Amino acid sequence: MTRYIENFKKFQPLLYELVARDVKIKYRKSVLGVLWTLLNPLMMMIILSIVFSNLMKFDVQNYSLYLLCGQILFNFYNEATSGAMTSILGNAPLIKKVYIPKYLFVVSRIASSSINILSSFCALILVMLFTRQELHFTMFLVVIPLVYLIIFSMGVGLILAALTVKFRDIMHLYTVFLTGLMYLTPVIYPMSMLPGWVYKIVSINPLTMIMVIFRNVVIYNTIPSVGEFIVPLIIVIVTFFLGLWVFYKQQDKFILNL
Repeated sequence: MTRYIENFKKFQPLLYELVARDVKIKYRKSVLGVLWTLLNPLMMMIILSIVFSNLMKFDVQNYSLYLLCGQILFNFYNEATSGAMTSILGNAPLIKKVYIPKYLFVVSRIASSSINILSSFCALILVMLFTRQELHFTMFLVVIPLVYLIIFSMGVGLILAALTVKFRDIMHLYTVFLTGLMYLTPVIYPMSMLPGWVYKIVSINPLTMIMVIFRNVVIYNTIPSVGEFIVPLIIVIVTFFLGLWVFYKQQDKFILNL
């Protein structure tokens, strides 16, 4: 483990460069640049709030904030894991030329997406101030679900990156999977509207668990129970180490399939 930590420290400057490159590429030739990390969730929230609060008649207190919280978390997961999935393939020319710890490419994609979620959280604060919602002291606990989400996305991203090098069809299948996952995560709808068996399926979704914690501490001024913290933590840790194991087992074969 010490060897891996020392290796990571050695390549830290490169990681910073990779993250900066990912951010620059995303907003290259964009007039507003990184401001889109604030504008995107705000505009989507306005559109979806109008559609679902009026047409679907969702009776949810502070629905705009409810929707924005779910949207921020799911969009991060979508962006982070999708980017991590193609990170090895996208850097194939560099991997073929010089030795670089391959996990750095996955980490850089997760890190650049983490910058975006922090900007989106700023957008959430602005909405709360604009709508005169109370900023609760429990918001200081928001770091817990965000760390859960980042580590969980890292584990999933490592698995996807390792498998996609050999099985390119995963890129297409994962797009379909994300569509289904969005409907199995309470991003736009309240859990209370779900029938019993669907409720059970949605409630065991790790993203749902993280989303519930996030909304409780941000909107509802509620500190989740110990169990609500521990269960997703166990899932997050298991997913992360599973991702490390899969990536470690496959990384030496990457060069054969790039």
